[in-house]
Parts: sequence; structure tokens; C-alpha cells
Amino acid sequence: MICGIDLGSRNVKVALWEPDSGYKFNRFDTVSFYRNHGTYRDGQLEVDLVALGLGTPEKVVATGYGRQTINLKGAEIIAEIKAHVLGAIEQTGLSEFTLLDLGGQDSKVVLVSRGKMVDFQTNDKCAASTGRYLENMATVLDIDMEELSQHHRNPVDLNSTCAIFGETELIGKVVEGHSVASLAAGVNYTIFKRIKPMLVKLQSNLIVFTGGVAHNQALVKIIENEMQLPVMVPKFPQFNGAIGCCSHGAKHIIMR
Repeated sequence: MICGIDLGSRNVKVALWEPDSGYKFNRFDTVSFYRNHGTYRDGQLEVDLVALGLGTPEKVVATGYGRQTINLKGAEIIAEIKAHVLGAIEQTGLSEFTLLDLGGQDSKVVLVSRGKMVDFQTNDKCAASTGRYLENMATVLDIDMEELSQHHRNPVDLNSTCAIFGETELIGKVVEGHSVASLAAGVNYTIFKRIKPMLVKLQSNLIVFTGGVAHNQALVKIIENEMQLPVMVPKFPQFNGAIGCCSHGAKHIIMR
């Protein structure tokens, strides 16, 4: 069994892969995971995988938001972008695409050709094009994320490029009397406007959309309409990095 762990900013995603049974997934709140299941000793994070119900994997591969500061004992650490590219290839079977990954607190776009990363851009300094931003805006509108993800028509124009000031601007639009549907559509459009320069620069004939934000169907439609390109969302977008870790680990085992 191969265990892939994506140490995300909001959630720790775990994928377990076995040749005969395929993938199984687990997800943990990041802070609770470190507090309740981890012990930091001698510069390494020790996690009891058996106690977590993850068994005793033959190999553990880890990546993610915390990879620079968290050295998971017993795991091979690989670069976050590499993990996500491998995960997208594993899930789609494709070798030519633009990978768009929108997570809880960062966004990245990667150009993939012949199964290899050609170029990439990331934004981890501002939450304005991430899941955290969408959650905050949904709270302002008093709707849940599922409701937010339904709206893309007649968007209200929102111009603030800052997650914090964006909330203030949205409240102002609420006061003006715009409908919740139009405001939600406007919020979704702001995500596209912030990632558009990266998508244009690293454009190919297909966008593979991963990360938790990929569940936002309105944003999928917006990207397809505005970029005039097909957008593919893999079956397990939020576990893409963990799947990529498993893919890397499986190749390592096979090559031994």
C-alpha cells in the first residue's frame, strides 16, 4: 500500500492506493491533525498512521502547503507542483493541458506538455482567488458554498483585488439592493478575473481544474465561457495532490 499525504493549509488530504483495490481517501482539519495526531520531535513531525486508521503503508510520500517547514518522519517529501501535476496526469490520463489548482489559501497554474511541467505561476501571498475568499464572501451573503457555486449569470461588477476590501465592497452592493444571485455571480467572476492573467500566459487547448474550488460549477462555466476552452474537473479534485504523491510512490516501488 502507498500512502500520499497533502499537507494543506485548511485540510490534510490522505490517499491510500493498492494495486488491487485502487484509492481510498481521508481528510482531516489541518490544525486538529497537527494538534491531535502529530508529535514534533528532533525537527520532524511524527504521525501514528496506524492510530489514524491508515494502516502500515509500504511507502509514504508527502507534499503540500506545509512541506517547507514540516518534515514528516518516514515520508519522502516532493514539491507541491510536482505532486499536483502527477495527480492530474494520473486522474485524467492526459499529457498536454493547463493545470489550474485553487486551494484554501493559494492558487497555481501549470503548463504541462508531454507529461512534464513546462512553466508555472503561483499566488500564495493573497487569499483573493482562493477557497477562503469564497467562504468569506458566502458568509457575507448569508448563503452556503453550494448555493454560491450555482450562480454565474448577470454578475454584479466587483473591482476590489483584496480579499478584505472585497468584503466591504460586497456589503456596499448588498446595500444597493442587488439580488443574491447577481452578487454571488459577481463573486465567482472576481475569482476568474484574478486567475485570468495566469491562464492566458500558460494557455493550452484544455484546462484541468483541481483543488477544493473546482467543486464550484459556476466558476467552471465562467472559465469555459471566457477562455473559450474546455475545462475538465477530475473525479477527486480536492485529493489531487495526495493522488500525485501516491503516483510518485508507486513508480518508486515498481522501479526497485
